[in-house]
Amino acid sequence: MLLFSALVAGSFSLGVRAANLIDPAAITVARFIIAAGVLVGIVLLVPGAGRPRALLQAPWRYLLLGGAFAGYFVLMFEGLKTAPAVSASAVFTLTPIMAAGFGWLLLRQRMTGHLAVALALGGAGALWVIFRGDLAAMARFQIGRGEAIYFIGCALHALYTPLVRKLNRGEGPLISSLGTLVAGGILTAVWGWGALTATAWGQLPAIVWITIFYVAIFASAITTMLVQYAALRLPSAKVMAYTYLTPLWVIVLEAALGKETPGIVLLPGILATLGALALLLRSDQPAGLSRAR
Repeated sequence: MLLFSALVAGSFSLGVRAANLIDPAAITVARFIIAAGVLVGIVLLVPGAGRPRALLQAPWRYLLLGGAFAGYFVLMFEGLKTAPAVSASAVFTLTPIMAAGFGWLLLRQRMTGHLAVALALGGAGALWVIFRGDLAAMARFQIGRGEAIYFIGCALHALYTPLVRKLNRGEGPLISSLGTLVAGGILTAVWGWGALTATAWGQLPAIVWITIFYVAIFASAITTMLVQYAALRLPSAKVMAYTYLTPLWVIVLEAALGKETPGIVLLPGILATLGALALLLRSDQPAGLSRAR
C-alpha cells in the first residue's frame, strides 16, 4: 500500500506541472495507448497471463469501465490546472467514502460502525488539508474551481471501483484492465478528437512527456491492475484506502522537487487521514464491510 500510494502521488506532482501545457483529453489518450501497449506486452510474453478473447464477451462492459476511468483522469488534469497538488491529493482521500456509497448501491455492501468512523475521520482530515486549516473558509465551504472539478472526477473513480466487480464475468484483472484502457482511450479520442489533432506532439516540453510516460506506466498500467485485483476481492471503500497516504507522499515529493509546502498547518489533517487508514485496516470484519444476503 505504501508503494501503491507513492506511485499515485507522483502523478499529482508531475500532473500539476504539465496540466497547463497539454489538453487533458490528449494526455489521457496518450497515456492509455502506452499503458495498453504495456499490458499487451505482458499478455503476449507471460504464459497464462490471460485470454484476450474474454474481451469479446459483452464488450459494452468495458465502455462503462473505460468511460468512468477516462473521465476521472480527464477531470484530474483539468482540476490540476488550478488546484495545488497537495489540495488535489486531499480531495482524492474523499474517494473511499464515495466508494462505500456506490458499493452499497451496486453491490449492497453494508457499512459497519467501525468503517463509518474511519470514513468520517478521513473525510474530516481531507477537508482540513483542502482548506489549509482555515476554519472560517471551511465554514463557508469556499472550495477552489480546480478542487471542485477534480471532486467530480473522484466520484467517477469511486463508481468505477464497484463497477469492476459488478461487471466482471470471470476474466482476470490483467485482461479486464486492458479492456478498460482500450475502451477508455477510444472514448476519449472520439470526445477529444479536436484536442488530439490540435496538439503539437513534437513540440511538447520534456516535462509533459515525462508525465505522460510516468502516469501511463505507474498510474495507469500498474495501478489499474492493482485496483482491479483488489476490487474483485475487497469491498469498494477498502480498495481505496491507499488514498489516505497520498497527501503525505505528495508533500514529500513537492519538497523534494523544491516547491514550497504548506507546513505544519496541515499536520492535523494528515494525522486524521492516517488515523482513518489505521481504523480501516483494523476493521472488525475481514474486509471492513459485509455484503447483504
